Amino acid sequence: MDSIFIGNNSSGPEVLNLKRANRHGLIAGATGTGKTVTLQGIIEGFSLAGVPSFVADVKGDLSGLAMAGSPQTKTHEIFAARAAEINQQDWAYKDNPTQFWDLFGEHGHPVRTTVSEMGPLLLARLMDLNEVQEGVLNIAFHVADQDGLLMLDLDDLQAMLVHCGERADTLTLEYGNISKQSVGSIQRALLQLRSQGGENFFGEPSLDLDELIRCDDSGRGVVNILAADKLMSSPKLYSTFLLWLLSELFETLPEIGDPEKPKLVFFFDEAHLLFDNAPKALLEKIEQVVRLIRSKGVGVYFITQNPIDIPDTVAAQLNNRIQHKLNAFTPRDQQAVRSAAETFRPNPALDVAQVITELKIGEALVSLLQPDGSPSIVQRTLIKAPASRVGPLTPQERGIMMTTDAVGDKYDVLIDRESAEEILAAKSTQAAAAAQEAKAQVIADKEAATAAKEAARADAAAAKEAARQQAIAAREAAKPSMADKMLQSAARSAATSIGRQVAGSFGKSLVRGILGGLFK
Repeated sequence: MDSIFIGNNSSGPEVLNLKRANRHGLIAGATGTGKTVTLQGIIEGFSLAGVPSFVADVKGDLSGLAMAGSPQTKTHEIFAARAAEINQQDWAYKDNPTQFWDLFGEHGHPVRTTVSEMGPLLLARLMDLNEVQEGVLNIAFHVADQDGLLMLDLDDLQAMLVHCGERADTLTLEYGNISKQSVGSIQRALLQLRSQGGENFFGEPSLDLDELIRCDDSGRGVVNILAADKLMSSPKLYSTFLLWLLSELFETLPEIGDPEKPKLVFFFDEAHLLFDNAPKALLEKIEQVVRLIRSKGVGVYFITQNPIDIPDTVAAQLNNRIQHKLNAFTPRDQQAVRSAAETFRPNPALDVAQVITELKIGEALVSLLQPDGSPSIVQRTLIKAPASRVGPLTPQERGIMMTTDAVGDKYDVLIDRESAEEILAAKSTQAAAAAQEAKAQVIADKEAATAAKEAARADAAAAKEAARQQAIAAREAAKPSMADKMLQSAARSAATSIGRQVAGSFGKSLVRGILGGLFK
């Protein structure tokens, strides 16, 4: 099998060459023109050819790929008539091997990645950060890498932002300004992301990309269906996830050039969400991945209502084109019609711009790459009828599919291992304990110094008092007793009396001597 049957035109069958299927494509058209049925038929063709695919199920309809269609449905007569009209003799209802995924873990196996794997560029897009805030986010990632801190979930990212804010003075000198206002703005954006369910997407176990690239036992490619109906209420999360997944495939898969058939085919429904309000850096990233992932064996197909929703730099890479009806009521609609008409290889027998507005449901203008790589002349084509159910599965059917597929319960339980949040919390606790211990030691040292001072003061007072008492005792000891006083008194009295007597005798002798001398 080297091609996928798309439908029939006036010249014969229209087929998508598998060797050129990795050259990307576009399916466009207004609401209700048959884009979903066309997409379903192409996915069935890839699966039958042994090519796995990944598709976002925006409306829930594509879950029907897991079940065979039924003759009891109201669309049976329409599909049978179409198969007969285009001579599709092998048309029959059949199912496809499927795996269901859901970022919220409600209608499929949980899809997770880590904050580190997502990277600052896509996270900044997801949180709608400006350049200054994105710069602070880059610093947080760099510091985490430098310090060996794993950032697995949003709690880790928030802890890392707080850590950088606390070290702002030091980090600003090395990496540039980190203001509290920028950190606060990022934290508010994180809170908004949590409110949109973003925290369900970040954590472990993260998705193993090999889960998406597998075939069943009969060699049919597995169809990976992302439940995106609820995800559409968070368009930034939806588009960022798809871009992350494409980027991871680009970085992980080896270079294989142009294989005989793609390794994996990606279908981006509501593709305009990928480009709305995207900054220049992100658009360049998308363009780079789309341009280069072809050589990894991955085909990317965008599904959108209006082909001008796709930037020119990306649209230039989309070689396989299927254009359903477009309305031309407004100037923008008319511009879209002209733009779409100009992208096709002209067909002299068709006024493409006119035909685009006249196409019926299930009819499209088709131009696909031929085996030599050149685009085919655009043809008005009747699209084949799908073989699987058109419409969603019941919750019971989906549950059975999830429990019996190859994924099992591998991703059902969230793993919360030690990462930045726990490590920084432990360091903060240790620092707080050390600070408390240091504070307690300071208080203890102060109290000990006060006690020592009081003790020294008391010792000095006691010594002074002891000295005073000793002095008193010495004075007391030096004082004479009463008997000594009486003896001393008696001795003084006697001495006084003797003295008087001696003085009297001496005086008298002296007087006599003097008088004798005078009268001699």
